[in-house]
Amino acid sequence: MIDTTRISTKERRLAALRGALREGSWRGAARMIAAMHPAEIASLIESLPAAQREVVWNFVEPEIEGDVLVEMSESVRQSLIDGMDADELLAAAENMELDDLADLVGDLPETVSLQLVKSMDHQDRERLKAVLSYEPDTAGGLMNVDTVSVRSDVTVEVVLRYLRMRGELPDKTDSLIVVTRDDRYLGTVALTRLLTEDPEKPVGDLLDPDAPRITPELPAHDVARLFQDRDLISAAVVQADGKLLGRITVDDVVDVIREEAAHEVLSSAGLADEEDVFAGVFPSTRRRLIWLGINLVTAFLAAAVVSRFEGTIEKVAALAALMPIVASMGGIAGTQTVTLIIRGIALGQVEWVNAKWLLWKEIAVGGLNGVIWAVIVGTVTIAWYGTWKIAAIIAAATLINLLCAAAVGVVVPLALKRMKIDPALSAGVILTTFTDCVGFATLLGLGALFLT
Repeated sequence: MIDTTRISTKERRLAALRGALREGSWRGAARMIAAMHPAEIASLIESLPAAQREVVWNFVEPEIEGDVLVEMSESVRQSLIDGMDADELLAAAENMELDDLADLVGDLPETVSLQLVKSMDHQDRERLKAVLSYEPDTAGGLMNVDTVSVRSDVTVEVVLRYLRMRGELPDKTDSLIVVTRDDRYLGTVALTRLLTEDPEKPVGDLLDPDAPRITPELPAHDVARLFQDRDLISAAVVQADGKLLGRITVDDVVDVIREEAAHEVLSSAGLADEEDVFAGVFPSTRRRLIWLGINLVTAFLAAAVVSRFEGTIEKVAALAALMPIVASMGGIAGTQTVTLIIRGIALGQVEWVNAKWLLWKEIAVGGLNGVIWAVIVGTVTIAWYGTWKIAAIIAAATLINLLCAAAVGVVVPLALKRMKIDPALSAGVILTTFTDCVGFATLLGLGALFLT
């Protein structure tokens, strides 16, 4: 359940800070920023125009600058990094967790990255190298190499004594990883079991051998799905030969889920995942030009279809007035189908193996909706123009376009996925082209046949 009280408090604090910035109360703004979590500071900075971002950034304590940077979108983070000198960047990265540092180090200038790696001890350098050896959108790229592992032959009492001596556990530690002497993964044992079991019992008697093990090459999307399905807090990352590499925690998975949600929303409009709301006019214009151009091409295709029937439109002007109705109905129906299919693909529910059933189901839904709305549109057309011929033509065009929209809505996303093209990015443009062209061609073609 969402803590609405906490959200309201956060919003009030952000609003108060924006007010302090407007009034020029720098001391009050600095005090407020010092009391905020790095993620809240990052959210605030992303909510400000570029000039004010620099002001707020100067109030951030140097020891948390790295934590704030890693919470930002790539474009905003890069703009701040570009304004920092080498010493400031090195200080910001000094106390960061290795998995967060791995996300940041690729954005740093090469000279700073090299200097940062040289300043690490051998163990941390090897750990960072291990994380960076995997793609960022894989389990290996998400993992944290800071793990607590124990052997199966030691007793619960020995483990508890070891934990007390250690004094601190990594964040989100809900279980310990059980390994052999050569770091081969055996399973996990929950901390709650360690606290309640007989101290003389061996850890091997308590471990869960079926605890999920994740291969480092597993895509981040599949990692997130596993955490959702199994309600996991953490999971071990294990090589094919059984060697333990690290672990993934739920906070990293939440970031993946959030990024995927943002990607789905933005890509449906042809925008980049890292689109900055407060970016300048020229960068924003440049990013959007390509999709506006693609949309223009599709509009010309629809116009080309219409131009083939100019004579029909001149003789039956009513068809020109009715054209938007057919295109709009097909576009909305197709968007509904495309949205459901893309969501099913994202959740792993829709594949080619069950696509045939879905195709016929959506065609049936489109047909039933088509019949219902064809009758309604035809009735309104008779009342409007007083002729059953035009009413019958637009009713038929509406039905055909809804059937086409249903078929395209299922086939196109799956085909794009098969071609390794993001369906969320391209399916909507293709769908609109199909429904406009089919709708116009059907309406005007039938008009040409029966009205001229």
